[in-house]
Amino acid sequence: MTPFGERLRQLRAERNMTQKQMAARIGVSAAYLSALEHGHRGVPSWVLLQRIIACLNIIWDDADELQRLALQSAPKVTIDTSGMHPMATELANLLQQSIAGLSAEDLETLIHRLRVLNNRSAHPD
Repeated sequence: MTPFGERLRQLRAERNMTQKQMAARIGVSAAYLSALEHGHRGVPSWVLLQRIIACLNIIWDDADELQRLALQSAPKVTIDTSGMHPMATELANLLQQSIAGLSAEDLETLIHRLRVLNNRSAHPD
């Protein structure tokens, strides 16, 4: 399951909406919605994401969060490290080799550290 799929399922459940009901409202099949929730489909299109947001009747921060999660929920990721420092290639390969064995705590720690680094690079002093 992807972060987007997990949150989508939570929001749908909070509204007591079945996959079949939601799928009909946003114009997709229930099978597609199930695959999206379980991470078997890639990032939804912007148009579909807007339909989901409207269907769930979410605004502002919740809508922003869902959009952010969608962008970070591609189930198959390719990292091109060509032209980068050799350690970037080593990091990408080590992550690929070990990610399945990482605990939830390890994943949370890594995600937190990378978010801090991303925030620093996005907002340099």
